Amino acid sequence: MQAKLSRRSFLLGSALTTAGATMMKAASSLTTGDLQGKDPQSAGPEAVAISLDVNGESHKLFVEPRMTLAEALRGPLGLTGTKIGCNRGACSACTVWLEGLPVCSCMMLAIEVGERHITTIEGLARTGELHPVQSAFIEHDALQCGFCTPGMVMSCAALVERVAHPTAEQVQTAISGHVCRCGTFPHVITATLAAAKTRRG
Repeated sequence: MQAKLSRRSFLLGSALTTAGATMMKAASSLTTGDLQGKDPQSAGPEAVAISLDVNGESHKLFVEPRMTLAEALRGPLGLTGTKIGCNRGACSACTVWLEGLPVCSCMMLAIEVGERHITTIEGLARTGELHPVQSAFIEHDALQCGFCTPGMVMSCAALVERVAHPTAEQVQTAISGHVCRCGTFPHVITATLAAAKTRRG
């Protein structure tokens, strides 16, 4: 007995046949050159050799292409002052300087850094003396649990380095991406303004 073909079955079969033909045509149009024409700079899943300039020192290490800068700093380099909180650029705990500008190191791959200079919280102090912002944070009790503090210090120090007479509003803008569950924001603002004054004096 011949099977009855419904309108629904006919339309479904036609759609699948058309889709299959389209995919086969697209696949057949690819040449060997297309498949081999990858960017020669692209990296595979294996670890690759890179060099990172961190706090004025050059470090050679092998990292997987997927490793973030934050992971490279905390892992192979052992610079655990850089904290990883959200790991998606929402809390800014992992803030470091890239060529003097604050960036979330969890949002950048280690292999993307290249020859640019990195400064972490460990490299902020110079010649054995704390940066004015670090000293002001201690003096004005601008920390409690301390987890967000390294990233907060890096952003505030970047502002003080860039602006000689920052306002409270500018400090608020500088730390607007930082999450502090302890609620030390008023102390952070006071400390940063005090640090700027110390730096000028």
